[in-house]
Formats: sequence, C-alpha cells, structure tokens
Amino acid sequence: MQALLRLAGWIDALNERVGQLAKWLVLICVLISAGNAIVRKAFDMSSNAFLEIQWYLFSAIFLLGAAYTLKHNEHIRIDLLIGRLSPRRQALVDIVGGLLFLLPMAAIILWFAWPIVMQMIQSGERSSDAGGLIRWPVWALIPVGFGLLILQAVAEVIKRIAFLQGLIPNPAEKHGGQAEGSIEQHAAGDRA
Repeated sequence: MQALLRLAGWIDALNERVGQLAKWLVLICVLISAGNAIVRKAFDMSSNAFLEIQWYLFSAIFLLGAAYTLKHNEHIRIDLLIGRLSPRRQALVDIVGGLLFLLPMAAIILWFAWPIVMQMIQSGERSSDAGGLIRWPVWALIPVGFGLLILQAVAEVIKRIAFLQGLIPNPAEKHGGQAEGSIEQHAAGDRA
C-alpha cells in the first residue's frame, strides 16, 4: 500500500502543478478578452484569432482544472445526502463512484477523443473563420484533461482505501496543507 500511496502523492503533485497553470490561464484569458474588447471599441478592429484563443483558453482551464478540482474535493456533489453519512461511508461512496462511474466515463471519453485528435493533427484542420486558428491543440486538451482526471481518480480511490485501512487521515477533509505532503508524510511515517 505504501507504493500506491507514493503513486497517489505523485499524481496529486502533478495535478497540483497543472491546476496552478490553469489558474494562470484564467488571468491570461481575462487579459486577452479585455484587450480584444478595448481594441474593438477604441479602434473598431477585431480578430477571430483573439476570440478563438479565448475559447481555447476557457477549454484549457476547464479540462486541465478538472483533476485539480477533484484532488481538492471541490466537485459538485449532493452534499445534502452524502453529508449525513459517516466519513467511512463517504469514503465508500467515493470509491464506488470513482470505480463505477468516474473512471469508466473518463476512459470512454478519452478512447473516443483520441482518434479525432489524431485525425485533426494529420489534416491540420483550421477554423473556417477568417484569421482563425488551427483546431487540433484545443481538441488535444480533451485526452490530456481526461487522462489527468483518470490519474486523479485512481489517486483518490487509493487514498480512500488507505483511509479505510487507517493509514492516512480522511483525504476528503481539509488538513491545512497540501494533500500530497500529508500522504507522503504518513507513508514515510509508516516505514519508520
């Protein structure tokens, strides 16, 4: 189990970094949007490329931020129902939900997106709008985002099982620090 906890810690660290990148993409998206609006109003000029890059960045924020959101246990859920359960039963619900719903859904989306991305890369598909951008980079975000989500789902299942075994504190609770630090500390503490 210690090796699995180290793997979960590595996945947490990866998605923490990607999530921090996604946060910066929000600022970049806002600056591009504001700049585009100012240029359009002040100089009566616009570019489809600026509009499309905003869509691309929004897609990147959403797709790259999904695993980060799962890591921080911030996805929308029915807290009214699950909040009444004990932490152990909540962990069981998270394990079952991850294994039966999240992992299969993310794997299916990744499976079907991959050939589309490969086709777009090979064809060099571009936007049909004048001055538009190439399309494959934004489509490539789908398998990347869902791949990261699959990794994080695996990490969350590992952490919930470790919690049920009494190896780590409840990963669904906020412990003040980074989750991967506490997992690695507990894994190292068990070896000592």
